[in-house]
Amino acid sequence: MKVRALVVVGVALGCATLTSLVPERAHAQQEDKKLIEHGKYLVEVGGCNDCHSPKVFGPNGPVPDATKLLSGAPSNNPVPAIPEGVLGPGKWGALASMDLTTWVGPWGVSFARNLTPDKETGLGSWTEAMFIKALRTGKDMGEGRPILPPMPWEGIGKMNDHDLKAVFAYLRSLKPIHNPIHDPIPPAGHPGESGGKK
Repeated sequence: MKVRALVVVGVALGCATLTSLVPERAHAQQEDKKLIEHGKYLVEVGGCNDCHSPKVFGPNGPVPDATKLLSGAPSNNPVPAIPEGVLGPGKWGALASMDLTTWVGPWGVSFARNLTPDKETGLGSWTEAMFIKALRTGKDMGEGRPILPPMPWEGIGKMNDHDLKAVFAYLRSLKPIHNPIHDPIPPAGHPGESGGKK
């Protein structure tokens, strides 16, 4: 009789504990959803798709390819030839590929990074702390080579921690897209060499 009573009490306590955890879990999931939605809003108004998404061409010009959002400069696109003598003082400061994912200027050639959570070619191996540090320091992965123009990391890095965490949460919620980005080409490099990430 005592064993049965203990089992009943144990089951009752277990059910009570699970019942109390359900609202906490639901609240946490709701908070995660709000953070992701806020991050999506910041990414959209911040124009991240302008450079980090391949484009398709419609009647009004290029628009982000909805199937490849934020996957960076397409690795299968050749680097366009850079016209001689168009960059420099009194000339153009930068040129961009037709889909705006590849840029050339005094820094050389830069390629928009894959921001999807693909572990090999995107941000899938990054931590939230690495992401925030990269945007605060202007260094790849927070400690690597400089992040190249036209990426406006200086302005984005001024966002508060909550906003940067929201952007990272949204990027982590995307479908991973495998797209290895070329390495940057230094200013003296030739467009036919391997290319790089902003």
